[in-house]
Amino acid sequence: MNYTIYPEEKCDFFEILPINDLPSGERLFVELGDIPIVIFNIADTFYAIKDQCSHEDLEIGDGDLEGHDLSCPHHGAHFDVRTGEALTLPAVEGIPAYPVRVRKGNLEVGLPKE
Repeated sequence: MNYTIYPEEKCDFFEILPINDLPSGERLFVELGDIPIVIFNIADTFYAIKDQCSHEDLEIGDGDLEGHDLSCPHHGAHFDVRTGEALTLPAVEGIPAYPVRVRKGNLEVGLPKE
């Protein structure tokens, strides 16, 4: 589910860290509630996806990243970190992508309100 298209008022945002603590080209693993999330800084633009491949529910965040294309380190499926869209087999479903914003110099990730 691409939650990045949700209006901000439909999300609860959680402060993660100062943006300077996640340099361009780096990634950060966090857990919000029981949701594992990986946040990417790609050319000073931030993206957040669930750290769980839709193919077999294994961690995906350590996979190779080329541009916005993240490959699963377990079975090779590819996903777009901007939207969570599955790009190649064996994955046929996307993974959740979450909105990211910067407020007062801090990185925040939004989760849909329940």
